[in-house]
Amino acid sequence: MMFRNLLILGVAAVALAACKTTPKTEVARFTPCEDVSVAIYFEPASAAISSEGRAVLRGAAGQAKGCTVDRVDVTGLADAVGSTEDNMKLSEKRAATVTKTLNGFGLKDVRVSAAGDTGAVTSSGAAAPLRRRAEVILRLSPAT
Repeated sequence: MMFRNLLILGVAAVALAACKTTPKTEVARFTPCEDVSVAIYFEPASAAISSEGRAVLRGAAGQAKGCTVDRVDVTGLADAVGSTEDNMKLSEKRAATVTKTLNGFGLKDVRVSAAGDTGAVTSSGAAAPLRRRAEVILRLSPAT
């Protein structure tokens, strides 16, 4: 008798479980046209882009395919080694080299800026690491 009651209870539980509605699954939409930010690093006192840097820029340009490119910002930076004037010139060259490479990948109308060695030394007087770079931001939106 006890077994029979347990069996009926088990069958009822299975039957009720089958009636339960499954929750609606939300699928996150992939939006490929989100802003892209990359940093291109340089050797000391150099504005030459390495093959790795070129590959990073090619990848960033590839992410922009099929999107509206609203704006491209390139900022050249330099470390605190050397004079402030030389560092400003170097950061300008780095930004120009990156811009030329981006133009070659089809990205035009680039906003270029240079910071030189501004911010290359912390408030405690220590050199900020990895300032030998250009920062690139692609402002993207879905194509209309």
